[in-house]
Amino acid sequence: MSDALLLRNGRPMGGPARDILIRGGRIAAIAENLSAPDATVEDLAGALVLPGLVEAHAHLDKSLWGMGWRPNDAGPRLIDKVDNERMLKRAINIDPARQSARQVVLSVGHGTTHIRSHVDVDTEIGLWGIEGVAATREAYADIVDIEIVAFPQSGLLRRPGTLELMDQAMREGATVVGGIDPCSMDRDPKGHLDAVFALAQKYGRPIDIHLHEPGEMGAFSFDLIFERTRALGMHGQVVVSHAFCLGHPDRDLVDPMIEQLVELDIGIMSTGPAGRPAPPLKRLLQAGIRMCSGSDGIRDTWGPYGNADMLERVMFLGLRNGLRRDDEVELAFGVCTTGGASVMRLQDYGLQVGARADLLAVPGETITHAAVSRPLRSLVVKHGRVVARDGACLRASP
Repeated sequence: MSDALLLRNGRPMGGPARDILIRGGRIAAIAENLSAPDATVEDLAGALVLPGLVEAHAHLDKSLWGMGWRPNDAGPRLIDKVDNERMLKRAINIDPARQSARQVVLSVGHGTTHIRSHVDVDTEIGLWGIEGVAATREAYADIVDIEIVAFPQSGLLRRPGTLELMDQAMREGATVVGGIDPCSMDRDPKGHLDAVFALAQKYGRPIDIHLHEPGEMGAFSFDLIFERTRALGMHGQVVVSHAFCLGHPDRDLVDPMIEQLVELDIGIMSTGPAGRPAPPLKRLLQAGIRMCSGSDGIRDTWGPYGNADMLERVMFLGLRNGLRRDDEVELAFGVCTTGGASVMRLQDYGLQVGARADLLAVPGETITHAAVSRPLRSLVVKHGRVVARDGACLRASP
């Protein structure tokens, strides 16, 4: 049986209507009135055709999606939320395999084709999260590609034994080394970053560090990250997530950081957060910095918000950065597609002939129209196969 798929009457990136022929999981042709007698035909009825959405910052192991409503009573500090979550994981059985699969099914229905997930590693749950998300990565490999970041959510050095578990996680399937707030979490920025970069060097893997630290504290941690990235020749292999300190109003503090981000090709992840300083999207993009975005945690013990829709994330980025013109909103769309692909170093991503056939169709006149109205995704294609239709993934949720 042929694996060919012919998408008729779609509008790539909102342009004129074209047919898209897919063979062997790749885009074989984009033109008018294509003929492929052996292909399965899908009529897109003039819908936009967009590259698959890239969820470059998720926490698949700890969503409460599908577990019923649980009131949030965590304290206001970051450490309060971390400790509350660590206590509840076992107490209410936030099973990482089940919960990550549920979020994957949700994400795919929204048009996401690639996910980078930070997965908790600590001395109370060990590698439970890594093992669970790795099982989901394998079980759902036909509908989504998943990267696993070994993430010391509760701190790397303040809980002895975590570093050894991080090393084990890298041996057993994690593909990115994570870190978190070297000053405020571990209170040993040199030791924390030395350990993170040593693991990356040992396994030849990239780094993705959560940096919530504000202002001058965040700038100090950045300086240490810059120092190690330069000394170890890790240009282009480091991502800093959240990076709230880049939203500081003092240009004399922020501009030197931007210059070094450019020099060292360090990527920045921003969710477009409400109520916190945020990296200035337009300014960073204009400087040539690779940017990506993600849903972060959704419906978890940290907060009740989120639905894993990266098209909605485009709107949040636009709102947070004051993007109103259509061309500005398209910058935010780029962060959630080609930007994420660049940060994650995805090969052959996009809508060009020869690219991997990971794409979605969505009603709308333009990209901005689709982002602000967020209709159900008509069709989602992964590896050249239809994996979701009318907003629903074709795989069942556990």
